[in-house]
Amino acid sequence: MLNIPLWKRVFIAAICALGLAYAMPNLFYSRVEGHNDAVKAIEAGMTTPERELAQGAWPSWLPSTIVNLGLDLRGGAHLLAEVHLEDVHATRVDGMWTEVRDALRDERATVGTIRRQPSAPDELRVRISQPEGIDAAVTAVRALARPIVSLTGVGSNDIEVRAENAEVVVTLSEAEKQATNDRTIQQSLEIIRRRVDEVGTREPTIQRQGADRILIQVPGIGSAAELKELIGTTARLTFHPVVSRTDNGNQSPGARNVIYPSLDEEGVFYVLEQTAVVSGEDLTDAQPAFDQNGQPVVTFRFNATGARKFGDYTVDNVGSPFAIVLDEEVVSAPRINEPIRGGSGQISGNFTLEESTQLAILLRAGALPAELTFLEERTIGPELGADSVQAGKVASLVAFAGVLVFMALSYGWFGIIANMALLLNVGLIFGILSAIGATLTLPGIGGIVLTIGMAVDANVLIFERIREELKSAKGPARAIELGYEKALSAIIDANITTLITAVILFMLGSGPVRGFAVTLGVGIITSVFTAIFVTRLIIVIWMERRRPKTITV
Repeated sequence: MLNIPLWKRVFIAAICALGLAYAMPNLFYSRVEGHNDAVKAIEAGMTTPERELAQGAWPSWLPSTIVNLGLDLRGGAHLLAEVHLEDVHATRVDGMWTEVRDALRDERATVGTIRRQPSAPDELRVRISQPEGIDAAVTAVRALARPIVSLTGVGSNDIEVRAENAEVVVTLSEAEKQATNDRTIQQSLEIIRRRVDEVGTREPTIQRQGADRILIQVPGIGSAAELKELIGTTARLTFHPVVSRTDNGNQSPGARNVIYPSLDEEGVFYVLEQTAVVSGEDLTDAQPAFDQNGQPVVTFRFNATGARKFGDYTVDNVGSPFAIVLDEEVVSAPRINEPIRGGSGQISGNFTLEESTQLAILLRAGALPAELTFLEERTIGPELGADSVQAGKVASLVAFAGVLVFMALSYGWFGIIANMALLLNVGLIFGILSAIGATLTLPGIGGIVLTIGMAVDANVLIFERIREELKSAKGPARAIELGYEKALSAIIDANITTLITAVILFMLGSGPVRGFAVTLGVGIITSVFTAIFVTRLIIVIWMERRRPKTITV
């Protein structure tokens, strides 16, 4: 008999109600978006009367998740950046000097005095005064080698050591270079993502392209220049011993030294040791604050390793100046009056409140491990996105109207029931997209339009099967029951193959292709649900109320 238990009816109704509840905020997009931004800002402690008003514009007990609009719909910025991986190799080799020096000092009786020699950026050369001890020196330095932790470098060491006359030459191995490149790209991706997320931008696209490039697409940001200012700032914080102070920026700093300008004092330059005592990589937190004079500063805190290095240096160098360097500019060069063992401090530099907040964001997100060169940049205006949204609306409405008219003319009352299910289907699509935080792109709209056309396929199969059963002189209830039962296998087969295609597109595709796959896959699931369960429930309720002797499909 054509019957649906009460618990199934309640379950189907609950799913429909929940889906429509999550879809509803999209009807008030601007209001809900302002509410969400205000809530996030207030939770971060940035409360203003305007934000409190925006927070109250949408009830807190209602769902407030909305479908994020992609770059092609909302407008925004597009950047293609190249990562300077060679700089990372040079920094890595330069940082090994301390370990190599200490290892050779332990062999001083054999190798004599040691001195670092000028060399290419990607190698470290150390000359010993007793050439006959070169083998012992190479052995001592090779003991510093560590196994590479990567799938491509199994069984390899991170450095290669060789002897050239009375010099020990240290370079990174090829396997270590590859592993370093992969780590650098991944670290850059994560840091860029953190920086973009700090300013509250929704659903950016940040992904690797090729060996050394990163694609960055951020919807809703004002321009490519604004995005470059946020991402392109390295925000590399380092602490260096001060050699001297000068007003001549063109003088030679000397071997293994660098000369950087002062950030606050015009015409003043500092000669510093090239190798930093501690760097921003050891930072765990950075926050904007005010000093005792009410001036904006940035407070910072080191992790355990950084705190130990910083503390040991200050213990050994009480009375000496040290420089706080930010992106090759000396922010300040205070004198160490006493050991600093707390692992925290502050950066002051005549900042405005906005500058201190921005610097804290960059430091908290982490320093980019290498410089970026932007090869391609585009700003996509909201006008283009508005045109795309309008075109998508027109296409959806035309497809919608065409399907509704066709179903009503072809199947009469049953076609109207299918149209009800189709309206509900679109609502459920947006409800699921909102619930999972999906991003809607122009190809995604294409997926929805395609779903609208495909959604009634299941109903067509069912209604045609009901027609066939009615020709066999079966009663209305039995014909409807057999129509749903016998059409089920064909419906499942057809939609599973399409769903598999959507999954493959999502797994192998990127950007717009994935957006299309998401809406197509969600649309298939909701259309099968509405066609099989919702239309059957409506028909059963209608049959129970009207109890028709005959039906016409």
